[in-house]
Amino acid sequence: MGEPEAVLRPGLSSEQAAARLEQDGPNLLPGRPPVPVWRRVAGQIRDPLIIVLLVATALTALTGDWADMVVILLVIVVNTSVGVAQEVRADRAITALNELTAPVARVVRDGAQRRIPAAGVVVGDLLVLAEGDIVPADARVREAAALLVDESALTGESISVDKGPGEQVSAGTVVVRGRGRAEVTATGSAGSAGRIAALMATGPGLTPLQRRLVGVGRLLAAVTVFLCVVVGALGLVRGQPVELMVVTAISLVVAAVPESLPAVVTLSLALGARRMAARHALVRRLHAVETLGSVTVLATDKTGTLTEGRMVVRHLWTPTAQATLTGTGYAPCGRLEGGPPEAFADLLTGGALCNDARLPHGEDGRWQALGDPTEAALLAAAAKLGLDRADLDHRYPRLAEHPFDSARKRMSTLHRLPDGRARAVCKGAPESLLRPAVLADDPALRTRAAEQAERFAQAGYRVLAIAQTDLAATPGEVPESGLSLLGLVAILDPPRQAAAGAVAACLRAGIRPVLISGDHPGTARAIATELGIIAPGAAITDCRTVPSLDGTAVYARATPEQKLHLIERMRADGDVVAMTGDGVNDGPALRRADIGVAMGGRGTEVARQAADLVLADDNLDTVVAAVEEGRRVYANIRRFLVYGLSGGAAEIAVMLLGPLFGLALPLLPAQILWINLLTHGLPGVALGGEPADPAAMSRPPRPPDQSILRAGLWQRVVRIAVVLTAVTLGVAVWAAHTGRPWQSMAFFALGATQLGVALGSRARPGSSANPMLLIAVAGALVLQLAGLYVPPLRELLGTRPLPAGDLLIVAALSVLGYAAARLDRILHRDPDPPARDGHGPRPRTLAC
Repeated sequence: MGEPEAVLRPGLSSEQAAARLEQDGPNLLPGRPPVPVWRRVAGQIRDPLIIVLLVATALTALTGDWADMVVILLVIVVNTSVGVAQEVRADRAITALNELTAPVARVVRDGAQRRIPAAGVVVGDLLVLAEGDIVPADARVREAAALLVDESALTGESISVDKGPGEQVSAGTVVVRGRGRAEVTATGSAGSAGRIAALMATGPGLTPLQRRLVGVGRLLAAVTVFLCVVVGALGLVRGQPVELMVVTAISLVVAAVPESLPAVVTLSLALGARRMAARHALVRRLHAVETLGSVTVLATDKTGTLTEGRMVVRHLWTPTAQATLTGTGYAPCGRLEGGPPEAFADLLTGGALCNDARLPHGEDGRWQALGDPTEAALLAAAAKLGLDRADLDHRYPRLAEHPFDSARKRMSTLHRLPDGRARAVCKGAPESLLRPAVLADDPALRTRAAEQAERFAQAGYRVLAIAQTDLAATPGEVPESGLSLLGLVAILDPPRQAAAGAVAACLRAGIRPVLISGDHPGTARAIATELGIIAPGAAITDCRTVPSLDGTAVYARATPEQKLHLIERMRADGDVVAMTGDGVNDGPALRRADIGVAMGGRGTEVARQAADLVLADDNLDTVVAAVEEGRRVYANIRRFLVYGLSGGAAEIAVMLLGPLFGLALPLLPAQILWINLLTHGLPGVALGGEPADPAAMSRPPRPPDQSILRAGLWQRVVRIAVVLTAVTLGVAVWAAHTGRPWQSMAFFALGATQLGVALGSRARPGSSANPMLLIAVAGALVLQLAGLYVPPLRELLGTRPLPAGDLLIVAALSVLGYAAARLDRILHRDPDPPARDGHGPRPRTLAC
């Protein structure tokens, strides 16, 4: 049982506990202080494109164009409001998840047991630990009875650890079996979880999309200002009034800047976040959706992420037969493959009798494990063969037991047989049972069993040996000698059903999966091989013994510091890294990765707070759906840039080239701003709602350092702008030579042709997908016509009504905008970025 009760401390007094709480503070991890709304708003306004829009607002105010200024300000307000609302909504959902964690502890105070809030635990408190308790603080065990602790949340090890007197237990770990008392040695940030949380101080910085848009903003600002200065200078040389040319130049600056781009980005991200929420994925930052679309490496934890976090019996071996058990979880669902059930009945009966776990059937219909997960797996395996625990206990009641301890590495129980005899059953590590002092079997059988146990262990399984003997009379104590071997049981934490599909989808999409686990190398290799992360026999890295390895995709026995270092090295080498995890040990890496993905159900508070995306259903397949959403967002932003920049370039080109064809001032400033308002307004924003390309997940990700204007985008802008310019100038020159209102015809042609480009930019033309774009284009066309025929607007814009014949001619020519966009999409296919190895990015040499 450990130390005698007489030497155990009686616990602190209330006065001592209060003094230490005042001195050390509450037993809480340093959390993020509440973010005030003004700081959230400031963070949104710092976006480079919002800054460009603020400058455009000032310029429109200088021209006295209050209507356009109000529209631009509205875009800024809507964009900022959506971003702030998403952040607040995500933080509230995370708070609700955190409230699910156990907030109480049992301590000895004033000589009596008390339940107190975990935040009130102080150094020196004597904790009372029992099965199912979450350890509230780091502590040293003073008393233990078969105490077994699940430390996977802290270390990543899937196998629970025995704890005896003098050993440490850590905050956040779970007691899965036994009982004990432990003296608190550290609380809050001074504990092991606090030290890991301290590694999370540094955030990931700008996302790939934000970095790309910074470059776009700078380029657009420089080119636009230069060309507009040229337009203004040429006008002055031709004798145009100074005031008119200044207003015209400013109008062109405003028109050339795609002020709808922030709204398009926000709408696309918000739609992606809404789709993810419907799939039980909580997006904490809007830009996280797009970041997943740029991911080149998916670094993932093993326990609870790729695996179920629940042990299951996979293989059975007896001296006469061998078989495999199917099924996952603790439900008695599965079948035996490879041998007759009766050949394994004695083996699993022994495993169920020498067992302290329970498998209650919860109200939610799920089977729950109470006790050691390994013992729960034995009960589930027995149930698959029709062996009921309650029935076995009734037929073979337990008379005595010798609990498991780390020194003996085995557990023994004594049972009464129906005929009055006794049966001793022993289970434990093969090295503790396959010995002459324990087994009466011949050496050849022990050798065969030891060789098979080694094969199971090399394949990543936890192996248990089970033996028994029948006795004529009930002995005084449980015998652990003269036993006969029943067989071996190979147990593992099985992969999630969706994990293999998620890994395969990543490989098809050119994303390199990397397993970074704190678990044993054999276990990590087995899971990685089964899921297809590595080929059978491929090299892996044991971070305790190998400093680096070229091209490895599996890192085993990695500490939290090493996980963080690996993520930093991958990012420094140019990869966009997504990290998935659920434990405290994953927190720093989740925080530092470009996109951190935490498991919301099984995940710890530290992991959820560090992540950008929280999977409420712990389904890794949702990550793949998020990658597709991210690629959809990126494609829609590029789609809008082609549309918006081609229109802006055409407006500048018309103003530059018009005088060469005898058109002194092709468009008035108000006309430029009106066209810009209609085309870059609702139609541009509606382009952000285009559906994903069905082939999006069969192409590699964009190179992280590639500009958003690369991969043929600027060439597409030029080609479409040439068509828009040609149609507009052609209409204007023909109208001028035939005595028609050429400026009004140019005004309508340029606007209507750009709307044609919007329709031609659809991802799935002819379908009912994204009906908002059709509505927005129709509305914009009606307003463009209103600019010609509604008297107040005619006076504001300086236009004249067109005869029906002239209007039909211009409308017919405007269809060339749609044709140009469709033909450009047919002629130009975005080239797939070259994969840097067989499955995606090039191999790395990473130091652990």
